[in-house]
Amino acid sequence: MKRYFFAGLVTLLPLAITVWVVVFIVNFLTRPFMGWVTEWVSVSPYLAFLNSNQAIRTFSQILILFALFLITLLLGFFARRFFFRSMLRLGDRILERLPLVSKVYKTTKEIIQSLFSAKKGSFKQVVLLRFPYETCYCIGLISNTSPTVTSKSGGKEMLTVFIPTTPNPTTGYMVMIPKSELIYLDMKTDQAIKYVVSCGVVQPPKGAK
Repeated sequence: MKRYFFAGLVTLLPLAITVWVVVFIVNFLTRPFMGWVTEWVSVSPYLAFLNSNQAIRTFSQILILFALFLITLLLGFFARRFFFRSMLRLGDRILERLPLVSKVYKTTKEIIQSLFSAKKGSFKQVVLLRFPYETCYCIGLISNTSPTVTSKSGGKEMLTVFIPTTPNPTTGYMVMIPKSELIYLDMKTDQAIKYVVSCGVVQPPKGAK
C-alpha cells in the first residue's frame, strides 16, 4: 500500500502544483478588474443565464484574460509603428526624469530587456564553479561580462555569474569570477534549473545538450 500511495503522490503532485500555479497567475492578472467586470456581467441582460456567483466570477475571469490578451496584442502591433514608438520614447523620457520613479523604471526596463531580448546571451551558458569554498562546486548561469573596472582591478577577465538557490531558483547569489576558473557545461539552462529546483533529484539527460 505504501508503494501505491507514493506512486499516486508522484502522479498527482505535478498536476496539483501546475493547477495551483495557473490559478495563482489567473487570480493575479484578473484581481484588479474583477470588481467592475463582475458587476457589469451580473446586470447584463445578455448574460442572464449566469445565475450563480461562481459562474459570474469564472466568466468574468475569462473575459478579463481575453481582453488582456487583445490589449497586449494591439500594443505590440502599434509599438512597431513609428508614431506609437515615438510616443513610447516620449513617455520613456518623461519617466526617466521623474525623481525616484526614474531609478526604478530604468532599472526594471534594463533587466526586462536583457531577459527577453533574443539578441542577448544572458543565462544561456551553464557553468560549474567553486562556491562557497574551494572544495565545493555549484551550478551557475553566466549573466554578463563583469564591469571593466573589476577586470582591471583583478588583473583577469571576469564574468558575472548567477548562482540559483534550491528549491527557489528566483533567488540566489551574484558572483564575479575569473573566466579561466569557470568550467563550461554541455547543459541547457532549463535542465540546470530543473536540477536545482529538484534538489539534484532530476538529472539532465545523458549526452543531451
